[in-house]
Amino acid sequence: MTEEEKRSFLEKARQAIGDFIYGMASHESTRQALKTRGSMEHLFILITMGDLLGVPILPPYYSLRLLPYVVPQIATWKRRMLREKDLADALA
Repeated sequence: MTEEEKRSFLEKARQAIGDFIYGMASHESTRQALKTRGSMEHLFILITMGDLLGVPILPPYYSLRLLPYVVPQIATWKRRMLREKDLADALA
C-alpha cells in the first residue's frame, strides 16, 4: 500500500466516522424541525386559505395576494384537513 493510498483510506475513514457521529447526534432534532415546519406550514395555509373550508379568517384580498405561493400545496392540505382522525393519530 502506497503512502497516497493510506492517506486516502484514512481520510475516507475519518469522513465516515464524522458523518456517523453527526447523524447520531442530530437525527432527532432534524425530525423535530421537519415536524415543526410542517405544522407551521399547515397553520399558515389554514389562516390564509381557510375560506376554502368555510373558516374565513383573513380578508380575501390578502388570501389572493398569497395564492400564487400556496397553490402547489392546496390539494394535499385539503386532504389532510378533511381526513378523519382518531385517537391513535393524536397519540402519535
